[in-house]
Amino acid sequence: MIVHSPTDIRDVSIAIHDAVAPVFLLTGIGSILGVLVNRLGRAIDRARYLNALLTEQRKSFLDELDLIAVRTSWMRWSVGLFIFAGLCVSLAIASIFIGVAINIHLSTFVLMTFITAMISLIFGLLCFLREIILASQEVITRHRQDLNER
Repeated sequence: MIVHSPTDIRDVSIAIHDAVAPVFLLTGIGSILGVLVNRLGRAIDRARYLNALLTEQRKSFLDELDLIAVRTSWMRWSVGLFIFAGLCVSLAIASIFIGVAINIHLSTFVLMTFITAMISLIFGLLCFLREIILASQEVITRHRQDLNER
């Protein structure tokens, strides 16, 4: 796109201004994804370790393995929803610039992709919250079992 007039420059400037907040949102999504992927990796590593034990040793960890399977399922959903939200935000940003570049009105599409991203973020956070609750319950249950064995 070649800028032909001051109004073209103004339109591009407005598009850049409008795209700044969603870009920061992408940064936040990326940060949360880093946390989620780290937690997922740790759960998978723990499951691999427990699965590598001899059958007799593994029997005492079957409940933990079941809980890890449930937790990883919640984390996979959360990661998927956050990635989908990131894609929607990226589409919104790209649509802002495409609309300016080819001079078409894409505000409805931008609005819908951004709303979809927010809904996806909400459900991703709820899945993350559920995983955190499950992980916390595991720690509390083990602590109570240890106290009862004393």
